[in-house]
Amino acid sequence: MTTDFKAMVKDVSQHRAEIIERMVNFSLTDTLLFRSPDAVELIEEERKVWDPIVAWAREKMKIDFQTTQSLEAPIENNASLPRLQVFLESLSDKELVAFYEVSKITKSVLLAAAFVKGKVNADETFKAAFLEEIWQADKWGHDEQADKRRDEIKQELKDVEDFLKK
Repeated sequence: MTTDFKAMVKDVSQHRAEIIERMVNFSLTDTLLFRSPDAVELIEEERKVWDPIVAWAREKMKIDFQTTQSLEAPIENNASLPRLQVFLESLSDKELVAFYEVSKITKSVLLAAAFVKGKVNADETFKAAFLEEIWQADKWGHDEQADKRRDEIKQELKDVEDFLKK
């Protein structure tokens, strides 16, 4: 799949406000905020990989999202939405395109922000985004189709990384 990033930049420039609003609302369901309730090994891996990204967002973006082991988003996270909006408004159109694409792929605005600002690269972003899925595959067995799909997604992240570097 070839992504037409130039067309996306034009589209983002025309629809910035609604894209930012969509991403702000989407942040309440950020993958990195919802932790495994019972698999001790997975919980430790989530802490090791995800906690530094959440801590980076707290420091750099002044966003204080709380994590949970429940299926409900912590109500306290609503207080950080205006600061996330300010962060998103500060991005260039090119950065917002990359942010939007990475957040769609990873289901995480925190991870997308860290990616766009160079805290993590494509490989690290992929590992964080698919941490649970890969952990389960390692534990219970790999599926060829799922592995192939993840390889394609990893390439999409590398494509976005290349786009940002241009």
